[in-house]
Amino acid sequence: MEYAVAPAPVYTLPVAGSEQQFPVNRVFCVGRNYAAHAREMGRDPDREKPFFFMKPANAVVVAGEGEVTIPYPPKTANFHHEIELVVAIGKGGADIPVEQALEHVYGYAVGLDMTRRDIQLEARDKGRPWEFGKSFAQSAPIGPIRRASEVGHVVEGEIALTVNGESRQKSDVSKLIWSVAESIAYLSEYETLEPGDIIMTGTPEGVNAVQRGDLMVGSVANLDAIRVRVAG
Repeated sequence: MEYAVAPAPVYTLPVAGSEQQFPVNRVFCVGRNYAAHAREMGRDPDREKPFFFMKPANAVVVAGEGEVTIPYPPKTANFHHEIELVVAIGKGGADIPVEQALEHVYGYAVGLDMTRRDIQLEARDKGRPWEFGKSFAQSAPIGPIRRASEVGHVVEGEIALTVNGESRQKSDVSKLIWSVAESIAYLSEYETLEPGDIIMTGTPEGVNAVQRGDLMVGSVANLDAIRVRVAG
């Protein structure tokens, strides 16, 4: 086949303890999925069903093998960190029952949903899409994927982020409003999931700005921590 232009690269994440790579298809993100974070963003978590936004595949940055650097993006003065549990989908499907949802999970990783908060909030307040605030290149550093067959399914455990050694975010995965299984099932009612899809499950309270040169260290219990520096 002859392409009119060079095809887009395939973005992948390493599979921990293996030479294999996990090809990234789409990146779905669950919004406001911890009650305390929903409240700090001015929303009532008890009245909302889950909602999703997306990031492009080129948002993914391989993290976890030493320190990785991401750029401070243009057009923002309020660049925020959001630590998240990441789910890698290994088996596709539509209208997946909650009871079977975890069968579709290949594995788990630690990730950051980096956000141009000023742009996001301006768009939100004007009733506009969030793309420029959320969906931009190198906005999703993600660590190695740990296979569910190795670590089990992540339903509890500390999720935390430090910036320059100072604690910023700290909670427990058990506090997700919509669990991993529920998020998969709900999303699959609207979109047929495909192998290679990524779901970022939401962030706990404590989101805040980072500056050029800052070092973020993110962790979820029993998964590989990530070290991400903002370019100076």
